[in-house]
Amino acid sequence: MEEKMSWTVPDAVDYKGYPADRSKTGGWVPAALILGIEICERLSTMGIAVNLVTYLGGVMHVPSAASANIVTDFMGTSFLLCLLGGFLADSFLGRYRTIAIFAIIQTMGTAALALSTKLPQFRPQPCHSADLNNCKQANGFQMGALYIALYLIALGTGGLKSSVSGFGTDQFDENNEKEKAQRAFFFNRFFFFISMGTLMAVTVLVYLQDNVDRSLGYGLCSVAMIVAILIFFSGRKRYRYKKSVGSPIVIIFQVIAAAISKRKMELPYSVESLYEDSPEASRIHHTDQFRFLDKAAIVAEGDFDKSCPNSAPNPWKLCSVTRVEEVKMMAKLLPIWATTIIFWTTYAQMITFSVQQASTMDRYMGNFQIPAGSLTVFFVAAILITLAFNDRVIMPIWKKWKGKPGLSSLQSIAVGLILSAIGMGAAALVEIKRLSVASDVGRNTPVLPITVFWLIPQFFLVGSGEAFIYTGQLDFFITQSPKGMKTMSTGLFLTTLSLGFFLSSFLVSVVKKVTGTGEGQGWLADNINFGRLDFFYGLLAILSAVNFVIYIICAIWYKPQKAKPVVEMINTGNNNHAEEKC
Repeated sequence: MEEKMSWTVPDAVDYKGYPADRSKTGGWVPAALILGIEICERLSTMGIAVNLVTYLGGVMHVPSAASANIVTDFMGTSFLLCLLGGFLADSFLGRYRTIAIFAIIQTMGTAALALSTKLPQFRPQPCHSADLNNCKQANGFQMGALYIALYLIALGTGGLKSSVSGFGTDQFDENNEKEKAQRAFFFNRFFFFISMGTLMAVTVLVYLQDNVDRSLGYGLCSVAMIVAILIFFSGRKRYRYKKSVGSPIVIIFQVIAAAISKRKMELPYSVESLYEDSPEASRIHHTDQFRFLDKAAIVAEGDFDKSCPNSAPNPWKLCSVTRVEEVKMMAKLLPIWATTIIFWTTYAQMITFSVQQASTMDRYMGNFQIPAGSLTVFFVAAILITLAFNDRVIMPIWKKWKGKPGLSSLQSIAVGLILSAIGMGAAALVEIKRLSVASDVGRNTPVLPITVFWLIPQFFLVGSGEAFIYTGQLDFFITQSPKGMKTMSTGLFLTTLSLGFFLSSFLVSVVKKVTGTGEGQGWLADNINFGRLDFFYGLLAILSAVNFVIYIICAIWYKPQKAKPVVEMINTGNNNHAEEKC
């Protein structure tokens, strides 16, 4: 019996619902199939996002600030919908079905986008004037068709991203030392594969869009997604599946509701007097932060059904200490969560205004003209170089100096925030230089005599910052969250990206309104040669610096949960309450 148990994986089943056989399921082969669909998702989403602003301005004749907001709203919605995908995966569909359904939705979206960019009735008449005010802007029908395609893609992206990383890690048993090491390797390479998908998007795909046919580029995204879906389905018999255990959001609301209903009650002097029915091995050590929530574990009259003496307590009235501590763990993540949002606001500038800057500069390298959207290749290159530098240089030095394998997740996030603030400062200085050239040769000049490679510092600094902050956030939100809330925690992490993009849209709208004029001028003018984009970048640099100080305070305040399980507490009811039902 023991030998048979060693070949099965705890808490995992195969495609037939039987206990998963370690030798026939999971491991690197099915994990690689899952990574394949993530590469294609990145190829589609980033291939659209980094070059969408040039399409909106050059083809749809949308002003620069409005174009930037359309892109950031699209990206923000994509990541916000990760919460919906996580909820559906946890509560109803499971990760496999969630990935399959939303991958198909994203494929439909890219196909619709290819169609809308191909047919002439979905775009206005071409205009060759340098002044957008002289061009006819896309009408409501044309913009509506574009929005339908974009938000189908956003819906697909949200569902995919919420489950891909989790389903990938499901293929490795954390209780097996060999597979645990493979799981760590999977996390390290997951972001690498995301970056490779982005690299292909900003080079091959953007080149096809600008120099061959935009609809062909989007059509190839659809084909790539179809192939990835078929490959994903091919691994159905090899995957390990985790059963849906219900949404952690319900648990959070139960703890909050129970604490509020007992808000007038006094906490006992001893923690051992609080209710606990969780198995000793899975209990979480009691902490003193957010003590108000401890009231959810106070036993009061009416918490148990008197007509059924062996019943479990009403979870909306009484929660165990472990349940309360799980909610506390999630609450402690929020300050760190809030202070990382601003980074993704600076990131948003790399795929909006920085691309617009590139479109006005000399992009020739010999006889080859670099597409404006492909300048983000330096951004992706910075990520890959930084990841390699961290693995080969920083981690070995840190291990010799501190005796630790590398920077902690909070330290990595701090480095990312610093680099993004410096990057925005560099962007402001470069924009001052670009505007001075525009002033000398005439602001209506379509292509300014200044090389586009001046933009490399801002791309490189913010790209290096992303390498640190993305891996730091992913590690922090997964390792510091309760075991049953890791999908939700991943979704919480991805909402920082969403809110960062929405904050960018909000700042652009406010700055446009406060500094703008009726003639389309101001900091964010319709033609950026007439604006003061350097002031906007300077504002972001200041906000990033202030945010960094707040982050340091929050990081010092944060106390990680102790790994040691809590000592056995005195149950106020029978230990079998949770198991025996009426």
